[in-house]
Amino acid sequence: MIRIILSGANGAMGKNVRELVAEQPDLVISCGIDRHPDPDAKFPQFDSFEAEGIEGDVIIDFSHYTAVPGLVNFAASSGIPAVICTTGLSEDIISDIEAKASKVALFRSGNMSLGINLLIDLARRASEILGQRYDIEIIEKHHNKKLDAPSGTALMIADGVNEAANKAYDYQHGRHGKDAKRMPNEIGIHAVRGGTIVGEHQILFAGTDEVLEIRHSAASKKVFAEGAIKAARFLKDAGPGLYSMKDIL
Repeated sequence: MIRIILSGANGAMGKNVRELVAEQPDLVISCGIDRHPDPDAKFPQFDSFEAEGIEGDVIIDFSHYTAVPGLVNFAASSGIPAVICTTGLSEDIISDIEAKASKVALFRSGNMSLGINLLIDLARRASEILGQRYDIEIIEKHHNKKLDAPSGTALMIADGVNEAANKAYDYQHGRHGKDAKRMPNEIGIHAVRGGTIVGEHQILFAGTDEVLEIRHSAASKKVFAEGAIKAARFLKDAGPGLYSMKDIL
């Protein structure tokens, strides 16, 4: 039995994880961490990782970026590995995660969908073949309640392409107020917010007389919960280190 400590247990993504865990007999939510208690939850609830009595085998985190430092400190001190799915992390938080990974297994990804991570691999390959002869634009669409922009996934796509190109690109966030022609070393990143869009990402390679488009659309948030559970299974017995969806693929 794998005991999951669920951070952000009572949010939208937390509830998706709870539903999927309930369908798998070898998994259980041992406790939840959330500032907003749920009277219907069938597990102990705590308002932060500073509380006493938190026990489990692995942490799954779909919370808020402000809660991540406390989570990382708890993971490092307790030795309990953590799957960090929260986006919008600052450079300081990311640096702390990287440092603490020397003590405990930590998994971080801007998107837990296997399909998105395959898209990134395809985009990286396209960048290697097409080079800077093609202009690259990334468009991401999400629901109107999403807080961070651009999405962590859009930045993951851009970073994957940029790594394949030996960091040759600069990122251009939108075009408003930029009264100049497009430069060949730019990756344009554009954010759309509206309605209940779960998540759509597309990357365009626009060349002379042809356009290559790679696109991914999520119909339900459950795809992210499924990816997080796969990562939790992987991480449970992993040694200290920083892991990502590349390790799952």
